[in-house]
Amino acid sequence: MNIPASANCPDLAGTLADPDTPFAVVDIHKTRRNVERLAARADRLGVALRPHVKTAKSLDVARLLHDDTPCPVTVSTLAEAETFADGGYTDITYAVGIDPHKLPRVLALLRRGVTLRVLLDSTEQAAFVAEAARQAGLPIPTQVEIDCDGHRGGVRPDAPALPEIGRILHDAGCLDGVLTHAGESYFATTAEEQRLAAKNERDTAVAAAERLRTAGLPVATVSVGSTPTAHAVDDLTGVTELRAGNYVFFDLVMAGLGVCHIEDLALSVVVTVIGHRPEHGWIITDGGWMAMSRDRGTAAQAQDQGYGLVTDLDGNLIPGLVMTAASQEHGTLTARDGARLPELRIGTRLRILPNHACATAAQHHGYHVIDGTRTTDTAPAIQAYWERVTGW
Repeated sequence: MNIPASANCPDLAGTLADPDTPFAVVDIHKTRRNVERLAARADRLGVALRPHVKTAKSLDVARLLHDDTPCPVTVSTLAEAETFADGGYTDITYAVGIDPHKLPRVLALLRRGVTLRVLLDSTEQAAFVAEAARQAGLPIPTQVEIDCDGHRGGVRPDAPALPEIGRILHDAGCLDGVLTHAGESYFATTAEEQRLAAKNERDTAVAAAERLRTAGLPVATVSVGSTPTAHAVDDLTGVTELRAGNYVFFDLVMAGLGVCHIEDLALSVVVTVIGHRPEHGWIITDGGWMAMSRDRGTAAQAQDQGYGLVTDLDGNLIPGLVMTAASQEHGTLTARDGARLPELRIGTRLRILPNHACATAAQHHGYHVIDGTRTTDTAPAIQAYWERVTGW
């Protein structure tokens, strides 16, 4: 398999035993498998897939999404939008509510020929977007965020403000469509709950689109998606595109929901054992929350995975060993469920599987890339280094 390396890649060490720890690792085989799984599902459902690149924030990872060619993407920062535009991506949705100060950067991308859609959920935002478009003489494609489950932002499909927002945008040539995100699906713990969340997500978006159309307003895009609902939905009638992001790497939260298996997790962090506290049953590593993040997303699940599960360098789970505590640069590993604390000498390297791939990836400047299907007598070989987008 040909694995591209970032243009600014550092000198590549030979194996995971070589770079200073902690550092992030991506298994390209698992990533490609995860990507292909959802792409096939979108094809079966008959909708376009617009991957959310906020998890990996990497042009190199994005090259796996659509046979090494730019495809429609979703971003969470304008820094991502600008980087992906530089990389040849011309169809981008900025899926975070817009504010006036960011509009000059939006307009700059539009003037470059990038179709950059913005998101809003109020008449106030619609008014300043419409005014900016008129002043620039350039339509700003805009989607109205629809609240399908009360998780975060958005306007309800039956809200009096919805057609008013749509009219303001339409009159300025800016109305593109509607977008919703089933954020509560991350707490749907059964397959049936996830299926119902996906149905509600679709029904809410379609209802909002139909309400705008009934008011005489055109709706080109009906966009839905989250990683749990994208893998659970069985009918997307009325929807034009499906979004998801976490699925490229997956994580322990998704495994806890049953959306994936632990074996599917493509992101991990390599750490080194630096001490022992046998009186407490602790093994200490050099990977604290600065390497893993503070995210404790599995704490509310049936199986709390602490700050992450522990594997050896080859990715084999070490039974019962969990990262249960973290300070800035120290991680604490303990045994649970009656497991015996393994004897791991100082200098032993381990890999930690994260709770939340997006948050853990954000702690690192890039990824050391391996192919987990290539077995050797030594530690896994590093095939490439892929940079991440940082900042906003």
